[in-house]
Amino acid sequence: MTLQEFIQTALAEDVGDGDHTSLSTIPADAKRRARLLVKQDGILAGVEVAQAIFQEVDPELEVHVNIQDGSAIHYGDIVLTVNGRAQSILKAERLVLNCMQRMSGIATHTRTMVSLLEGTKAKLLDTRKTTPNFRVCEKMAVKIGGAVNHRFGLFDMILIKDNHIDYAGGIEAAITKAVDYLKTTGRSLPIEVEVRNQQEVEDVLRLGHVDRMLLDNFEPEELKRMVELIDGRIITEASGGINDTNLRAYAETGVDYISSGALTHQVKSLDMSLKAY
Repeated sequence: MTLQEFIQTALAEDVGDGDHTSLSTIPADAKRRARLLVKQDGILAGVEVAQAIFQEVDPELEVHVNIQDGSAIHYGDIVLTVNGRAQSILKAERLVLNCMQRMSGIATHTRTMVSLLEGTKAKLLDTRKTTPNFRVCEKMAVKIGGAVNHRFGLFDMILIKDNHIDYAGGIEAAITKAVDYLKTTGRSLPIEVEVRNQQEVEDVLRLGHVDRMLLDNFEPEELKRMVELIDGRIITEASGGINDTNLRAYAETGVDYISSGALTHQVKSLDMSLKAY
């Protein structure tokens, strides 16, 4: 789903056959202005999305941005102002706030997590643990916060996880079938394989054809041993219960990437409001 498709779907959900409150109380030709106020410190995300929402609702709305995505924000800051038809501003208001509050919460949490990696080689990844139909915005927020986007969906990478391995009949069978599938279909996709123990690590090293190894639910000490065993032959990624309390310990193992679903599914939105002035 593209950003424009998301905005159109979200507006259809919210507006339906019309914003009857505004239509009944505000003259169609009334022009007003509003400003987006910050009510909680954090990292700003969603300005680009807000601009696209205002544009979709009414191309004649004039938006003036004071603070850009990725900036630190503080209580009382004015992120942007919007001028134009009052009915249009009111129609866009809730979608703009919902997106910016959620995205800024994600960016704020991500920035905190990324700071814990300072001095290590590890890079922080998001996951597919996102809100249905809101992934495009959540992935944008993670990137604004300083982390790296993992695959967007099921279509842009082959990621062989534990259930795939069990259903396929083992790790060798799963990798072999994936390689054959790419040859048969003419696709060029990276292959990542989840491993759960040292034996599976050794199996993947022996088999090859894999671009990245996902070491899932390893404790930091054991993960460090596996990273040393892999010795740079395959890109490594750690996952499984990783959050701000243990992220540093995982980063110090020498792993290349760390993925954390907590970036998107355990985040509190940042408080903002859109007020007339």
